[in-house]
This record gives sequence, structure tokens and C-alpha cells, in this order.
Amino acid sequence: MCDISQENKNPGVRKLPAREAVGTVLAHDITEIRPGEFKGRAFKKGHIIREEDVCHLQRLGKENLFVLNIAEDEMHEDDAAHALAQALMGKGVKIKGEPKEGKINIVAETDGLLTVNKEALLAFNMLGEVMCATLHDNTVVRKGQTVAATRAIPLIVKKKIVDEAVKLCVGAQFIAPVVDISVGAPLAAPGMLQAGIISVKDIRRPKAGVVITGNEVYYGRIKDAFGPVISKKIEAIGGEIVGTYYAPDDEAFIEARLRELIHAGADLLITTGGMSVDPDDVTRFAIRNLGATEITYGSAVLPGAMFLVGYIARNTAKSIEQRAKSLTAKETAKSMELGSESPASTEASTDDSCMSGMDSLLSAPCSMPIPILGIPACGMYAATTVFDLVLPRVLAGEMIGRRELAELGHGGLCLKCEVCRYPVCPFGK
Repeated sequence: MCDISQENKNPGVRKLPAREAVGTVLAHDITEIRPGEFKGRAFKKGHIIREEDVCHLQRLGKENLFVLNIAEDEMHEDDAAHALAQALMGKGVKIKGEPKEGKINIVAETDGLLTVNKEALLAFNMLGEVMCATLHDNTVVRKGQTVAATRAIPLIVKKKIVDEAVKLCVGAQFIAPVVDISVGAPLAAPGMLQAGIISVKDIRRPKAGVVITGNEVYYGRIKDAFGPVISKKIEAIGGEIVGTYYAPDDEAFIEARLRELIHAGADLLITTGGMSVDPDDVTRFAIRNLGATEITYGSAVLPGAMFLVGYIARNTAKSIEQRAKSLTAKETAKSMELGSESPASTEASTDDSCMSGMDSLLSAPCSMPIPILGIPACGMYAATTVFDLVLPRVLAGEMIGRRELAELGHGGLCLKCEVCRYPVCPFGK
């Protein structure tokens, strides 16, 4: 990444024997390692070398030292690290501490989803005398967690290189379609601009409505295995289940249950099963009939190839809520007929407080859409699937479509480890 020579050619640094360096300013941190006891900085950059330091330096193997002589068009590595970190940071991240041995860490200011502009990061690192390393894009992170680190590679770097890196960061753009998760925001911004390369986005806490489909479960022929799995994953991300319905393989019945969940205030809909090409699998058709748009069926992930994602726009959700209040006699009769043999459901609440919450949710016609995630049968038995990869991104406001699901193909093959260690594994990376 940079040229290396036997001798230091940088006029900003002079090389002196340690005994002759007394009274000069140390140009870099010096690390001391005592196995099992200590590893850290023994001498800080800027330290004025004293006579009593010489023996200590020699014990550390430092017979010669670099001392500072920085020109007007140059920067020390620590000053460069600060400038680079400030430029790299977008929303939701901050610098942690001072540079140490020329490196500075960037940490998450809050729990959320790490987003990295990978193309801009590559251009940054191609400059040659600066670098930045990050965690993987779309990693769920915790407040205070280190998400990136940056530094200048040489001890003294030209200001021109740092200025170029800063300008690159300031001009970086997140161009993927996004959904603002705040109430009253537009449905989607086709190209939200944001300075910086590294950001942490808030993950909203969803109110999830679940419809578990399949004649075999609905009629009690087998025990449901989906419900506990979905509940656990929603709770793990800080959400709640506002209602769970069981439905047979019937388009109208599934659609009616989804409408009722929207009416109950669900801001995330999840369906399970009915996603394959079998003639009884009709869940995706019910989702289409519901009025969902931006429907994408099929992902480049195993397990989870028959995954579906779609969105209900807020104006559509309003009409759905109104229709849910007055189901036709035909729909009601159909529900009663099919429900005669069904197992108990955790029905969505329809009390006054829920109605008030729904009215508030729907009052802003331009607020966020309701995502619909269709999970295929693999979600019952596989510990980690495409659902785990997509859910945090959806809740962070990203609009997931064909491109996003296709990009998951690189790293989208689960290793099916005997003990699942996700996310500390290559799946989805």
C-alpha cells in the first residue's frame, strides 16, 4: 500500500542513536511488552527524551530513535488519525479516546445497525498512506462497541493525502433506497445523501403480527413449531408480538387475518409457511391481494431461498384498517367455517386502547410503510436463515428489494455448524 525503503527518506524525521537523542522530541509512541504483565505505551509521542530514559529504551531494543522535524505540508500520524476519523464518521458513531500508536478507534454511540459505504471505503484505502478497517456492513452492534479503526500508515504523512481522504469521506453517499423509520417521513428516499463512510442506524422496536399458515397446523394434525421461534427472535431485537393467528391454506382467510393484525396496530407483518411452489401454498398470493407492493419473492440465501419481502404503503394500510372493521358476511362466514376445527390462536387485541394506537399510527399518510416478511418452512428447523439477515435491516429503515436479496448470495450459504455461533461466522457476510 505504500513504498518502503531501507532508510527513512522523510525530512520530517531524523534518526539518532538513543544516547544522542537526549533533549529531542520523540516522533512516535514506543510500546513495551512484558509477557503476562503488561502491553502498552512506554513512551508517548512528543515526549522529551531524558538521560534516565536511555537505559529503559535500550532494554526495549531501541538503539536508535526517530525524532520530529515536521514540515509545513506534513502531519504527524496522531493528528492525521484525528482528521481521518472525523471525516469517516456518519451518524451514530464517535471517536473513543486519543490515538494510540497512531491508531484511533470509532465506536457506536447507540445500539443499532452498522452501515459501511464499501465502495467509498475501498477508494479511501486505495489512497495508499491512510487506512481504515471496519466490521462487516449490516452488523448489529451495541453501544460502545468498536466498529472501525483508522490511521495514517507512515509516521509523517503529507497533508495533501489526508485532505484527499477527508474530501472523499465528505463526498461519500449512501445511494441505496432507504425508508425513514420516523413517523411522518416519506415512504422511500431514492438516494439519501450522508457525509461519512461509517454510520450506526437505529433499529426500531417492532410490534409484530404473525400469521402461521398450513392446514396441518391449523387443524391440529401437527404441533406448531414456528410460533416460539418467531417470538424469540422478535423479543431478542426488543420488539413485541401484538397477535398470532393460525390459518389454513386459504388466500381469503390469510388475507383477513393480516388485515386484522394491521387493524390491531402491527407495524411488521410476518407470515410463515406456504411459500413453495406446491398447489396448497398460497400465502404469497394472499399478501399480493392485501395490497402489498415492492414484493420480491426469492433470495440468494440457503436456508431461505423462498423468502418473500413486501411493503404496505400507509394509505393502503388505512383502507385495510377500514375494511377490517367491516368484514363482509361472506368473509366472516368463511372464517367461521374454516375456524371450526382450528387450534387456539393468540388473537390480536381489539380493545379501545389498541384502536387508539392504530388511529395514531395511521394518522400520518406519509409515514413509514409496513414491511411484510414471508418465511419459508426452513424457519422452523434452521437456527439461522435469511430472516435473521434481513430483519435488522428492515427495522433500520432499509428498503429491501431484488438487488439487496441478490447481494446476499456471496456468503449466503449457511455452514450448518453443529453449534450455531451466528453472527460470529461467515454467514451473510
